[in-house]
Amino acid sequence: MNASEPCPPLHRLRFDDPGPPRRTTLADGTPAWLLTRYADVYQVLDDTRFRRSPPRGSNAPLPIASNLANSPDALPRQEGAEHLRLRHLFQRMLNPRAVGHMEPWVVDAIDQVLDELVERGSPADLVDGFTNPLPIMVMSRLLDIPDVEEEQLIRWAAHALADTTRDAAEVADATRELAEFTADIVARRRRTPGEDLVSVVVEAADRDGSVPERQLIALVNLLVVGGHHTTSTMLGNILLFLLAERPQDWARLGADETAAGALTERLLHLIPVGDPQRPRPLYATEDAEICGVTIRSGDIVMADRLTAGHDPEAFPAPFSDLFTPLENPTLAFGAGPHYCPGAWLARTELRHGLHRLAARLPGLHLTTPPNATEWRSGSITRSPLHLPATW
Repeated sequence: MNASEPCPPLHRLRFDDPGPPRRTTLADGTPAWLLTRYADVYQVLDDTRFRRSPPRGSNAPLPIASNLANSPDALPRQEGAEHLRLRHLFQRMLNPRAVGHMEPWVVDAIDQVLDELVERGSPADLVDGFTNPLPIMVMSRLLDIPDVEEEQLIRWAAHALADTTRDAAEVADATRELAEFTADIVARRRRTPGEDLVSVVVEAADRDGSVPERQLIALVNLLVVGGHHTTSTMLGNILLFLLAERPQDWARLGADETAAGALTERLLHLIPVGDPQRPRPLYATEDAEICGVTIRSGDIVMADRLTAGHDPEAFPAPFSDLFTPLENPTLAFGAGPHYCPGAWLARTELRHGLHRLAARLPGLHLTTPPNATEWRSGSITRSPLHLPATW
């Protein structure tokens, strides 16, 4: 992976050619395997012999990631039956059929955000006026937490998904506040359940009887901050690319909702969600063969989804026509057991949000060039801090 600019827009990243599995080392010198081809990366992500957490008793290093994701009680750190048990608590509310039933009120939320954006007038900041408030409004309704201020949710997400550059004391304070808020919400839903996602999760966990309270709190923490933060990040980076680099596609995006779906999928695939880093380590629990190479039990594997997403064998001409359906499933949401549970809701928000924004504001354009973008920092993701625009 390389780039010609110190901090380039994510759509301008350039990737090395993918190749067969090869040996590499982690930052601390620990040996590992690096996978860069689409077929190889997809194989290990879909193979339960490769896990996200090191085996018990292992001296293997933990991944450098967010405070929230690295909590031992967090969903991403669970494996096997325990991981499935936690996913089953909420998956029926986020599967494709359930999300399909949500579409009318998701569209209503989009129209409400657009009404407010247009009413405030041009010029405007698309981050403050669209990419932040839309996902927050959707998740606030889904979780039934309408009284929480937008600024508070953004602050919690920034610290819960912090990288190692953010002040540790600030991260600890924000994480404690989030956990206290979540514990209170869980207790209230036990007393007075509703039809929201938190109520569904709490009721399912209590009915199961084997979910520790700390894991339940960690799961709801993830829903509160992860559900809006990731979608907001995707929206910001996609709008930066479209408005700065592909204005000729803006009219078609607004005129054709079907085409908007194909474009959304392609841009989800091409523009990374996270700030470019080394891939998250996977740990082999048994011997496995990947493209003729034997990965031994105990070996560490780095599955580079970003390079694999630009593998010409899987995706021959990624940027030539944004409205052409992807040739293979995207790895943007992962694959296999840890496939992102909110993927279908994110797709729905992005498809309808981009389409309706382009239809409502066909003359929308940015007022600053991409290389002048100020980036949100201190997080494991990266997106524009502001998107000044006019119409």
